[in-house]
Amino acid sequence: MSTAEAAATAQARAPGSTIKFSSPLQIPVVGVVTEDEEAQGVFKPMDLNRVIKLLEETGKDDLEEKQLKSVKKMVQCYQNGLPLRDLAQIFKILNLCAGKIKKQPYFIEPACNILKLCGLPFLKKKVSDEITYAEDTANSIALLGDLMIIPSSELRIQICYQQASSSYKIKMAEVGGLAKTMVQSLVLFENQLVEKLWVLKTLQHLSASEVNCTLMVKAQAAGAICAHLNDPDPSGQLLFRSSEILWNLLEKSSKEEIIQQLSNLECLLALKKVFKNLFTRGFSNYDRQLRNDILVITTIISQNPGAPMIECGFTRDLILFATFNEVKNQNPLVKGLKFSNSYEDFELKKLLFNIIVTFCKDLSTIQLLIDGKVILALFTYVKKPEKHKIVEWSAAQYEELQLHAIATLSSVAPFLIDEYILYQGNAHVLAFLEWCDSEDSFFSHGNSFHGTGGRGNKFAQMRYSLRLLRAMVYLEHETINKDLCEKRAIQQLIGIFKNTISKYNDKEEAILLEIQSDILLILSGLCEHHIPRKEIFGTEGVDIILHVMKTDPKKLQSGLGYNVLLFSTLDSIWCCIFGCYPSEDYFLEKEGIFLLLDLMALNQKKFCNLILGIMVEFCDNPKTVAHVNAWRGKKDQTAASLLIKLWRKEEKELGVKRDKHGKIIDTKKPLFTSFQEEQKIIPLPANCPTIAVMDVAENIRAKIYAVLGKLDFENLPGLSAEDFVTLCIIHRYLDFKIGEIWNEIYEEIKLEKLRPVTTDKKILESIITASENIGKMVASLQSKMIESQACQDVQNEQKVYTKVQATHKQRELANKSWENFLARTSNVKTLKKAKRLQEKGIESSRYSEHPSNAIFHRTDIKGLNTTVPSGGVVTVESTPARLVGGPLADTDIALKKLPIRGGALQRVKAVKTVNEPEKSVPA
Repeated sequence: MSTAEAAATAQARAPGSTIKFSSPLQIPVVGVVTEDEEAQGVFKPMDLNRVIKLLEETGKDDLEEKQLKSVKKMVQCYQNGLPLRDLAQIFKILNLCAGKIKKQPYFIEPACNILKLCGLPFLKKKVSDEITYAEDTANSIALLGDLMIIPSSELRIQICYQQASSSYKIKMAEVGGLAKTMVQSLVLFENQLVEKLWVLKTLQHLSASEVNCTLMVKAQAAGAICAHLNDPDPSGQLLFRSSEILWNLLEKSSKEEIIQQLSNLECLLALKKVFKNLFTRGFSNYDRQLRNDILVITTIISQNPGAPMIECGFTRDLILFATFNEVKNQNPLVKGLKFSNSYEDFELKKLLFNIIVTFCKDLSTIQLLIDGKVILALFTYVKKPEKHKIVEWSAAQYEELQLHAIATLSSVAPFLIDEYILYQGNAHVLAFLEWCDSEDSFFSHGNSFHGTGGRGNKFAQMRYSLRLLRAMVYLEHETINKDLCEKRAIQQLIGIFKNTISKYNDKEEAILLEIQSDILLILSGLCEHHIPRKEIFGTEGVDIILHVMKTDPKKLQSGLGYNVLLFSTLDSIWCCIFGCYPSEDYFLEKEGIFLLLDLMALNQKKFCNLILGIMVEFCDNPKTVAHVNAWRGKKDQTAASLLIKLWRKEEKELGVKRDKHGKIIDTKKPLFTSFQEEQKIIPLPANCPTIAVMDVAENIRAKIYAVLGKLDFENLPGLSAEDFVTLCIIHRYLDFKIGEIWNEIYEEIKLEKLRPVTTDKKILESIITASENIGKMVASLQSKMIESQACQDVQNEQKVYTKVQATHKQRELANKSWENFLARTSNVKTLKKAKRLQEKGIESSRYSEHPSNAIFHRTDIKGLNTTVPSGGVVTVESTPARLVGGPLADTDIALKKLPIRGGALQRVKAVKTVNEPEKSVPA
């Protein structure tokens, strides 16, 4: 034993002494022995079997001296470390020595010397030794735990002192189950502090491993350690080691199992006593940290409803500690106590708020919370901060506690409604919201979790106040809601919403969206089922709803809360507008239906169901149908076309059988989904909905049918042939669904082996047959529509072809005309022939007889040698520039009409280039 080790051991064994534990030495896993080292004596050969045989002998006079000498020789032989191959025999020798200690105390020293060798690296000659001797090593290390039963303090301390820092030794300790044995040995040291502290130190070191923690849990370590937290210990090490072990067990093993082990009266009384002592008498930083650790462990235990927290009085004491600083209390336990602004006390205050939230989940603690005036204590934070009253905490600490207190109120107040009303909770919250919305100068630190997004403003305070208000409104307690409305909460919330719009910036976008969502949810809770409150909501409320609905659709994918805000907005349409006709008309007037259809056209399934429900309700208003029919989406899509497209998409997702044209395949089950096909019909009680009935609520087909039904299914604009095929099914949705339910009834009767009377049977069969006939009729109608559309497509194709042919014919005629023109201008004979044909045509068109008194007007100009009809204005055409170009092709003059010489009214239209005119016919 080294001088330092001897001093530590001597001090530990001295009564009433303070033990100082040195940190474990970091040693290698296993020492590797080379041939040179072996030659130098690292692996000295020794007959261990002879030593074992000698230790097992009894009855000789000088036997004890020989045994001690042989063990001493063995220790000297292995002074550089224990070889893995000899470990099993060496530990057998150790076990024999330990067994003789009770009758022969002289064997304590050799046993301890062998244990010291265990602190050295194990030696291996081959790389495979670690694997080959793994089982022997694990069993040997496990033997250390078994030796704890030897009634020798020195031996026990030496066992605990062994360093287990190497990964190989820790692994072998896990395999051998050393941790479990050490836990079981604790019962031997109830009155032996020194040994107990060494065992706890060892367990603390072993608990760093998850495997060891699992072994310790199986040995009921948590309960055994926690029950002795208050055992006398002048050094304070027992409480520290024990709390560390409990923390490791909670982090690295089954949390539920640990809570179950600690949820007994003995453990909770021990925790209560420790916490009270540390709370009232602990003044050092170390005591405060330990106090907070104990409170966290207690909070975890309190999550178990079966823990006797109330029975042991711990709950009442914790509530007292949480509220004594805000509510005056004459209890001597807190007399003269005061929080400091140290970090540990600040953390303690937050932990006490947390445990109150845990307590309120157990209804049996409600009366204790009332007696402790928890609501009153928490409401002391729901007010504008006043610097001269903040004594204990800094500004940043008070802000964090304020936010934490309001968050705690959101969880506790719904369980203490009478207390909330008694202390005028609504007035406190609304006054605080008014301050949050004001322009008062206030610099928020925003350092904490609750203060996220609220640095330099009052948004964090507003967010948690609105959460509290939302929690209370959704209780649907008439007294609370009525009081809020009487205090003009609706108008105040609408005003706050408008102000958040004006204060909008990208930096606080997330928190502002959450505030807006909560405001809309609160307004929905207040206005639902109350027409007068909807009238108060009025046009100003509708305006903020419309503002949200105009949000850029791209932001719905940003993940910053726009989806939640939109859901809140749609909910507020249900609760704040429906039933109030002026608000409905104003919503329609401001194109609210258009905005709803725009949202539905985004094809986001999460919104479609809710929007369709709103559309169904809105269609009860006679003014709605005109708005729906007037809406146009992308590519001039109509509302009816959009709804039918959604129906097809829904049926595709549900796995409904349709052919490529959307036609019914199974006329007996035209609406059946793939889920319905998989499920077998089973008899159900009359009050249980069947699969066919559940299908109505689980998809949007019924709502699409209802909306199109309000539009009357007739004269729906903008539908394609495919839409009409689908519309046939939608039109008969109710008939199909009724037939589906009757079919289920019929199948259930068969399964229950019931025989209906003849009349009922005939009626049932006729209903099922009629339903099937409707399916056949719809399928036939769809076939006719598909055929008609096919014929129409052929006709349309023929029209296109005819138009193409006409275009080609016109082109041919134009080319022929151009060829004639070229012939006339380039060949005199052709020009003369054309002139004669022209004159002949003119002559043949005249009347053969003329009245005697008639005045005859010539239709041609005498002496004009052209082959084109003449008039007051002549157009001179030149060769098109696209054919020959020309010197004036790119000039402005080629594109203008120029006056003819002499200023006459005639104009010449020059086409791109001006070439020589058509040749005149010689006179």
